[in-house]
Amino acid sequence: MERHRVLVVGYDDAELLDIACVTTTLDAVRVIDPGLGYDLTLATPGGRAITCSSGLVLNAQAALERVRGPIGTLVVSGGLGHQDASRDERLVGHVRRLARESERVASLCTGASVLAAAGLLDGRRATTHWHFAQRLAEEYEKVTVDPRPIWVQDGNVYTAAGVTSALDLSLSFIEADFGGDVARWVSRAMVTYLHRPGNQAQMSVFTAAPAADHLVRKVTDHVAERLDGDLSTVALARLARVSPRHLTRLFRAELRQTPGRYVRSARLAAAAQLLSASDLPVSRVAARCGFASAEALRQAFAREYGIAPSQYRSVSSTTA
Repeated sequence: MERHRVLVVGYDDAELLDIACVTTTLDAVRVIDPGLGYDLTLATPGGRAITCSSGLVLNAQAALERVRGPIGTLVVSGGLGHQDASRDERLVGHVRRLARESERVASLCTGASVLAAAGLLDGRRATTHWHFAQRLAEEYEKVTVDPRPIWVQDGNVYTAAGVTSALDLSLSFIEADFGGDVARWVSRAMVTYLHRPGNQAQMSVFTAAPAADHLVRKVTDHVAERLDGDLSTVALARLARVSPRHLTRLFRAELRQTPGRYVRSARLAAAAQLLSASDLPVSRVAARCGFASAEALRQAFAREYGIAPSQYRSVSSTTA
């Protein structure tokens, strides 16, 4: 019987959805074949029941201090209690110890702060929920924090952006452990689409908070409405009635990027949406989003997301 041991670390004020998302997704494998799947254990300090952020109480199956390896996958959950957890020297010490006995180590959402406190992210690229990314980067200077992807792999260490991205990470584990067919079956059973690529952005330019500066907001609204138009910095500056240099200063101050970079991100985000939600040929997607050709879209898409548009469509399409 092929089983894989998974230890999930919980603590008070952990996010229940983080824990449930990964455990429920992994547990679905045994429905296909009882001989496959994962042995799941929730461990907490002292083996005590934990009160999750929602107020619901979750019983533990093991005391963190008493767990011994080998472990297939060690997962540290996130939640509002992550700061207290990352300051708990005993908890952090046992996570560090168990990581040495684990084939792979993962954190969900703000659980990255626990891995960082244990030194497990030193010299590594990692992600966390976009809202907490800057704080993580400031507190742990040895960690290269990237707030954009939904999950990141660096060696045998995985970090997920949070909440439902735990499902995407779990599906990637299933695919690695049992193959793509099993992962696809689980995704159907979970009534979701096959996992999104890890480097898909947490937030697109269309869901980010609007710019406070009225000129910048006027320009970004114009970009969203006319992706196939002339969106050069010169043209956008003319729209805002300022010089290109001044518009660039405004964008850097408000959005921390140049107008040109913003336009590229907007066009790619729109292309990703069309690829997943329509059956338009890639050439038409490119034209609608302001790319000169399908090849221009392919090159830009691969640079941004590390995957070709056709591959992205195959794993994220909602039209199948």
